[in-house]
Amino acid sequence: MSIEFHGVFTALVTPFRNGKVDFDTLTALVERQITAGVSGLVPVGTTGESPTLDSSEHIAVIEAVAAAARGRVPVIAGTGANATREALELTREAGRVGADAFLQVAPYYNKPSQEGLFAHFSEIARATEKPIVLYSIPGRCGIEISIETVRRLAETFPHVRTIKEAGGTVTRVTDLRAACGENITILCGDDGLTLPFIACGATGVVSVASNVAPGVIVRLARTALDGDFKRAEAMQRQYHNLLTEAVFLDGNPVTIKEVMHVAGVLDSPDVRLPLVRTSSANRERLRAAIEGLDLA
Repeated sequence: MSIEFHGVFTALVTPFRNGKVDFDTLTALVERQITAGVSGLVPVGTTGESPTLDSSEHIAVIEAVAAAARGRVPVIAGTGANATREALELTREAGRVGADAFLQVAPYYNKPSQEGLFAHFSEIARATEKPIVLYSIPGRCGIEISIETVRRLAETFPHVRTIKEAGGTVTRVTDLRAACGENITILCGDDGLTLPFIACGATGVVSVASNVAPGVIVRLARTALDGDFKRAEAMQRQYHNLLTEAVFLDGNPVTIKEVMHVAGVLDSPDVRLPLVRTSSANRERLRAAIEGLDLA
């Protein structure tokens, strides 16, 4: 499948029921996303609670999403790890069950050097011909994929030409574009920064908020990508609470699952330990945050 990294790619939650993955609900969520017009689906990333899925569940979720998508939109599977051998195995298995591309987060906790990052991603790139989306999120990983490392990877591997940038600074977009030119496509990794990212050259967003309101986020991104920033800014203000507090109040994916539950999109907001459900006080705060918003 040829993939155009343009528009909204939903970082899917993984629904649970009685401690197990709820595959029926997962299939329904995929259909809802595609009906709303998203450009692609990103299962088993941070939002999909990949740290608490065992390896068989991890691959089973990817397989279920790919089967439900039926080739209508690309499935960009989270297959990153802080051990290169594990990332390679996840990538191979995800490709086998239908993933169209792979989201590769910077290795976390062991904090490799930039040369180590280059070697890590190079090993994975040599193991597949499908697109690889680099994922830089220093707030969770403790390290950032440097612009020079991104440039080297993009110049070395023709299928490593996209990055999900979640460092929280718009200047990274400009710097990446200056260093890599047309060799790199940038996706925003933070809903609240979608507009400034697009204004500086990003071509879309990997969205958490689109789990609950895919149509809203699709319209917002399309409006910005069409260059109508005045209208897009008005939409951003209208849905500001959804893009910020209603996504990250208690951390991702705790908050987005609670909002989906409040909005009637998800029967159960269950998360797996060490994550716990949001407090009753914050549930009321979330209800107030989305009250009056059209989430259809």
